[in-house]
Amino acid sequence: MSSSEWREVKLGEVCGIGSSKRIFASEYTSDGVAFFRSKEIIEKAKGEKISTNLYISENRFYEIESQYGTPQTGDILLTSVGTLGVPYLVRDERFYFKDGNLTWFKDFNDELVSVFLYYWFLSKYGKHQIDTKSIGSTQKALTIDTLKKFDINLPPLQEQKAIAQILSTLDEKIETNNKINKTLEEMAEAIFKHWFVDFEFPNEDGEPYKSSGGEMVDSELGPIPNGWEVKEADEIANINIGKTPPRAIKECFSYDPNDIKWISIKDLGNSGVYIFESSEYLKADAIERYNVKVVPDSSVVLSFKLTVGRVAITVGEMTTNEAIAHFNIESGSQLSKEYLYLYLSQFDYESLGNTSSIARAVNSKIIKSMNILLPDRSRLREFSKLVNPVFEMIKEKSQETIELKSIRDTLLPKLMSGEIRVPIDNE
Repeated sequence: MSSSEWREVKLGEVCGIGSSKRIFASEYTSDGVAFFRSKEIIEKAKGEKISTNLYISENRFYEIESQYGTPQTGDILLTSVGTLGVPYLVRDERFYFKDGNLTWFKDFNDELVSVFLYYWFLSKYGKHQIDTKSIGSTQKALTIDTLKKFDINLPPLQEQKAIAQILSTLDEKIETNNKINKTLEEMAEAIFKHWFVDFEFPNEDGEPYKSSGGEMVDSELGPIPNGWEVKEADEIANINIGKTPPRAIKECFSYDPNDIKWISIKDLGNSGVYIFESSEYLKADAIERYNVKVVPDSSVVLSFKLTVGRVAITVGEMTTNEAIAHFNIESGSQLSKEYLYLYLSQFDYESLGNTSSIARAVNSKIIKSMNILLPDRSRLREFSKLVNPVFEMIKEKSQETIELKSIRDTLLPKLMSGEIRVPIDNE
């Protein structure tokens, strides 16, 4: 099989490219069929939970569907204004979308597989077309006419299907892992709430403590079980704050994974329970010169500026910027990192400030004086036996997902260029 079988075409020759029937603000309803803009499509593409309050009525949706059509399984939406080039492959779902800032790819002919196009948009070849052919200076945009003229190199149809199958299989496994981890974390959160918020952990007779008449005493956090304590955060953990070397000294920073990871609030937002990766790194001499604290493995990190309340557990040594606090539980402590992670994840950060902007109200002094509920040793030990295997499974699935993404990202450009060819059964 030769790469000479590949054929370069204009994108507009192999699929329909257009937008939606315009919807006016007066047509929005409080419920019905979801209506998405670029923001929601970007969230969907990342697999995040959609938070939209825009809908159109069922009747209006059916009217549009019958006259103009609506996105069908296998169609693609591409962000075309502002944040450019984020593709979303439509599943078996019902929604409509805003005209202008999203472009709709549909009606694929027998030369193009839509899933292949989806991955082409994610590849460096699709991104190069987007970068070089977008228009505008203050706000970048892709016009429909421009998109129709995109050059795309197409292998034979069966090879497109095989390439799409390989990449889809990897993404499906990644999605499955993410769903498993979400379920596992919800399980751990539910146990934590039942034991340490509702105080319904099993008593000596195996019955729910509080509802069975367990003794409660007053504390700074309200009634808590007798024998439990409330301590300030810096009494139960060694707390440090991250640091940013001077940005003007560019040699302090790098994108080389061989340097030391330097995590930001954005990195926390992109991580799950465990944080493995960072988007930037610090040089070792910069860490020493500017006295940047190194965060030990298995520390709990918490964002407390700008975006308050993002929490993760570190995997390996790393550093952070000054918006992130590090909680390092000393060896031999009765407290576990899993308990602290769950406690900080459900903490009411609004209680730490009395201004309209909690993001500006919290500082490191307040973080160090946060009230932390400290159950008795036996309860913490029992809790750890329950949740530690759950956290270990989350960590294993997260590590596997990172490896799968690495395989996918390595294969993507090689498959799209023909450097790696996929054997095709011609029978």
